[in-house]
Amino acid sequence: MLPVPALADFGPAEVFALPFMWRALLTVAVLAVAAGVVGLFVSFRELEFVSDGLVHAVFPGLVVGAALGGAAGLLPGAAIAATLAAVLFTVIERRGGIGADAAIAVVLTGLFSLGVVLVSRQEGYVSQLQELLFGRLLTVSEAELWQIAVVATAAVLIVLATRRAQLYRAFDAAGAEAAGLRPFTADLLLGIAVALLVVAGVQALGVLMVIALLTVPMAAARLLTRGFALLIPLAILLPLIAGVVGLWLAFEWSVGSGATVSPGAVVVLLLVALYAVAAIVRLLARPFARRPFARHRAAATGGAEQGADADAGAFDRGAEGCS
Repeated sequence: MLPVPALADFGPAEVFALPFMWRALLTVAVLAVAAGVVGLFVSFRELEFVSDGLVHAVFPGLVVGAALGGAAGLLPGAAIAATLAAVLFTVIERRGGIGADAAIAVVLTGLFSLGVVLVSRQEGYVSQLQELLFGRLLTVSEAELWQIAVVATAAVLIVLATRRAQLYRAFDAAGAEAAGLRPFTADLLLGIAVALLVVAGVQALGVLMVIALLTVPMAAARLLTRGFALLIPLAILLPLIAGVVGLWLAFEWSVGSGATVSPGAVVVLLLVALYAVAAIVRLLARPFARRPFARHRAAATGGAEQGADADAGAFDRGAEGCS
């Protein structure tokens, strides 16, 4: 193992050549691509709170999986819990007669509290709780990276296979049902896709951080562009930038100053900062976006006024001719 002073002299290329750093960066890249695709429909359907509920519902599955199978049991436990929660959210929302927000709040608080109770009954639960809540991005193994890639790919394939129904359902639910599509099936499959993406990201980023990857990039992309074709590329690019810079900063702070910094938290913080920048850019660009519209409106109004004057003149000439 290299001494700390030697690591402190590394440049960016040398830092990301370290095995644990390139695995962390590749994990962020895989999650960024999957979140960019799935997050499009989460944003269009305004399911950010549902995603947050799924994230918290995964927590007891992680605890039970870790208790039964150690690190190898995290993914199966989380997958089962997330899938059950996605089905439960969808069924309660459509069949239970209560609002989606109320249903999610009940399931979210109940399952998250269950997870805390379960983990607190184990020895050394404080360190386990910290890992489950904040993730362990720098200690992702090669086997875990493959697991994350497979689960994230499954989430993307579900969304791509149902993209027509998802888009129709997002903009016109009644029309989608009249067209022969099944809104309940579309809701259920999107919930499962979100659940799988949560499962893929929760091992690396933790329960409290993975929600940002699902919601913030697409929200920022929608601030930066109105073009549909640019939404997913921007939503992928933003977390990639935050991932590269965040991992580099976490490494520098940890090696240079000896501070213990959560890389996942740094990545999410930079992602939120990019959202703030996008909001400022949108705010500053708003007056320039209004000017062409104002000129077009003025031209249209002027044309209408000239047409009205011409019609009035013709009417007056006609009246004089008749007299």
